[in-house]
Amino acid sequence: MTAREAENLRVPPRTPRPPVWRGQAPVVAVVALGGATGAVARYAAQLAWPTEPGHFPWATFCTNVVGCAVIGVFMVVITDVWAAHRLVRPFFGTGVLGGFTTFSTYAVDIQRLVDSGRPGTGLAYLAATLVAALSAVWLGVATARRVLKWRQP
Repeated sequence: MTAREAENLRVPPRTPRPPVWRGQAPVVAVVALGGATGAVARYAAQLAWPTEPGHFPWATFCTNVVGCAVIGVFMVVITDVWAAHRLVRPFFGTGVLGGFTTFSTYAVDIQRLVDSGRPGTGLAYLAATLVAALSAVWLGVATARRVLKWRQP
């Protein structure tokens, strides 16, 4: 093998790539900040409208339905109307609304209703939340699009 052939076989040195974390740190930070904000708002709703053991958890139900309606409107606004900054969606959509809505509490509420001898209420809550949350997203999207279409010249 000649020196020239050996030179062609040599692998060029790799240029170091920036760590993935560096580009994701702002996203993680705004999701955390938004999540804390949404969770505080949800906690305030729970304090304002506490649920008696064995009763329908109205605060959690309303929080989830309102949060789903807002995400429907929000997604239309940031995709169809407004060229939002790249951190708006993770902050508000994932963070604030993710912290505000609480489908883990929804599951715990169902289990508590069943454990307290109220399986019918638990089943009604399970079905009502599912239907209402999906309907709220759909209504939020449809309403936002209709309002935005109406406003166009």
